[in-house]
Amino acid sequence: MDLILWRHAEAEDAGPGMSDLERALTVKGQKQARRMGQWLDSQLPDSCRILVSPAVRTLQTVEALGRKYKMHTDLAPGADPSDILKAANWPGNKESVLVVGHQPTLGQVAALLLTGDDLEWDIRKASAWWFAQRDPGNPASVYLKAVMAADLVVK
Repeated sequence: MDLILWRHAEAEDAGPGMSDLERALTVKGQKQARRMGQWLDSQLPDSCRILVSPAVRTLQTVEALGRKYKMHTDLAPGADPSDILKAANWPGNKESVLVVGHQPTLGQVAALLLTGDDLEWDIRKASAWWFAQRDPGNPASVYLKAVMAADLVVK
């Protein structure tokens, strides 16, 4: 199974009376999402399941990918790393899964997958971390297949 973690692109700060879930992408964030969406679209298998947080900024980020996705309330800001892994059915899923979500949860998932420990790792805005497993069901066979930042994507 492959699990790809994609952090939402740059978003505006919450304004007066605005909830965290309502924050939208900035102009820079829209560009970041388009660049990373193009790269991911060229790399992801057609059968990849795409799960996204209900936050406006994650929905706007995933729309740049141009593929069908499923909004998943368990991926909202403040989710626990175990919620992400459960939603993706890691490591039992036979298909690749892309999760579009938030910090610090995505960084915690990345650390857990690679070290087995609860650590606080940072995933930059609009970046994607791609994990794979050589031997299904064997946590020791997980490896980091790719890390890509939006500003490294060649147009």
